[in-house]
Amino acid sequence: MPSVFPPGVKHLLIVNVLFFVAQTTPLVGSILEGLFVLYPPFRGIGFIPLEPGVFYPWQLVSYMFLHGSIGHLFFNLFALWIFGQQIEAIWGTRRFVTYYFLCGIGAALLHMLVAPNPVIGASGGVFGILLAFGMLFPNREIFLLFPPIPIKAKWLVIGYGAFELFNGVTSTMSGVAHFAHLGGMIVGFILIRYWKMPTNLY
Repeated sequence: MPSVFPPGVKHLLIVNVLFFVAQTTPLVGSILEGLFVLYPPFRGIGFIPLEPGVFYPWQLVSYMFLHGSIGHLFFNLFALWIFGQQIEAIWGTRRFVTYYFLCGIGAALLHMLVAPNPVIGASGGVFGILLAFGMLFPNREIFLLFPPIPIKAKWLVIGYGAFELFNGVTSTMSGVAHFAHLGGMIVGFILIRYWKMPTNLY
């Protein structure tokens, strides 16, 4: 029986929570905001000594551990836990964690290309996980809270993708990194096909 908290998911949850706590402290929070948020390169590329508010390569990963609110953190980590545990059980921890971070990096790159604004959050990696769940278990029913109806995973993924594309193109719900979400899903699809990972398991 797969673990409820496999090591990859568990450690990602812990690190995200620790970063969020650090964000709430004035000194550390200001450092994280200046150096770990993903800033677009047109704002400048940082060198030593460190200059806040410009792009550094590590931001392609570090932005994934920062969140703007407790709600933002909760929904990302809840989705990571619900969908990620089953994927990690099939793929193994190393493949799962590699996939998660590559989806997050791909999300960052597409976001900077299409909507070059500062961004934070684990959503790019999480949307990659959601895409993987939909490909592995396309016919598994998920019970939604809003609206309170069951829906097959494949339709949930397709619906989310279409929703993000529409909102990104029309600039609806400004302040949400729609193209980062799409980037995570696109990179996730490419990786699953490139690695020839099994799909349609249920």
